[in-house]
Amino acid sequence: MASHVLLAAIVGISIVLMLIRPRNIPEVFWVAGGAALLLCFRLIPFGLAGRAIYQGLDVYLFLIGMMLLSELAREHGVFDWVSSVAIRAAQRSPSRLFLLVYLVGTIVTIFMSNDATAVVLTPAILASVRKAKVAPLPYLFACAFIANAASFILPISNPANLVVFDKAMPPLGKWLVWFALPSAFSVSATFLILRWLFRTQLREAIETEDAAIELNYDGKLVIGGLAATVIVLLVASALGWNLGWPTCLTGLAVTAIISFRIKRSPGPLFREISWTTIALVAGLFILVDAVESAGGLRLAEQFLAWVETLGLASGAFVAGFVIAIGNNLVNNLPLGLIAGGALRAVHATATLSSAILIGIDLGPNLSITGSLATILWLIALRKEKVDVSFWSFLKIGVVAMPIGLLLSIGAAILIQRIF
Repeated sequence: MASHVLLAAIVGISIVLMLIRPRNIPEVFWVAGGAALLLCFRLIPFGLAGRAIYQGLDVYLFLIGMMLLSELAREHGVFDWVSSVAIRAAQRSPSRLFLLVYLVGTIVTIFMSNDATAVVLTPAILASVRKAKVAPLPYLFACAFIANAASFILPISNPANLVVFDKAMPPLGKWLVWFALPSAFSVSATFLILRWLFRTQLREAIETEDAAIELNYDGKLVIGGLAATVIVLLVASALGWNLGWPTCLTGLAVTAIISFRIKRSPGPLFREISWTTIALVAGLFILVDAVESAGGLRLAEQFLAWVETLGLASGAFVAGFVIAIGNNLVNNLPLGLIAGGALRAVHATATLSSAILIGIDLGPNLSITGSLATILWLIALRKEKVDVSFWSFLKIGVVAMPIGLLLSIGAAILIQRIF
């Protein structure tokens, strides 16, 4: 019992320090430090830590592929081209630019996942708003919030979806029946809330450039690589494959083709990959597996069994909101592992499963550490010397997340009653 208390204390302190980042020390150091303490005090065996790290292999590969494509896009002018197109399409209207950013973010999230929105789209949008010389935060926050709000439209829209349902993934047709309406509420409500909260900043004038930027041949190859990645992800999802290897191999193939064409070593591209992010994800898997080994899964099963006694609607709302808040204490990807295991263990109803998934996906809109996509968004901004604090994100999230979650779960309950 004492060892379990110490384990919980180390995990809890690590998560809190990750949230508040004392002295601006990156999140990875607090998470990795917590994992190291668990091993030093022998609270978890090395074998369990190794299994936890291996469990995240698919996620690491997915991120590596996306980061490679992002760096290729940056190097070959895709971001500058996107920014030029966006500014000209906005026609000096900040509201129109905000809407364009939100719509593009929705499309990227649907077909390439919320992590792609953070890694690939965010730098392009930052380039756009810098050229337009407007306050960047409304447009950057749009990238972050839509990455979570649209992340349950398709199974591939969020890697956490595959973790929660695992081998019990509903067919695509049933998925769309279950989540199309909740997603519509989530996306629409989040847009309206952000649009209202940033109404003052969106009155600023946009400075446009007269000349359009032409995309060179290598940039077009990168665009083609991104399109190929979309096709690969859709096919892999339809076949029930993991998404990591296909995404990574696609990114490597595009990198090889372009490097061979321009006769340049791909080494600098690999050095630009945020390897600390990979380490952060591995550390989170270790912390959550430690909690699970100490009885976390059993507690989750007991919680879900109790929730089912509350009735269909009440249980779904309680479960969805508890899970949504829990994401921000642990991160939704590893929490999805525990939630998915508990759902299968208690043979949960479709309504409860839907509410849990919505909580896993939409809950991270509360704080900057709720999802991997938001952490990647932060890292992308820090590379460009833009800093967003925990509190500035929370002030928006505390309004946007609960409203979107309430409407989405309500829609999910309605759909399950109809069908």
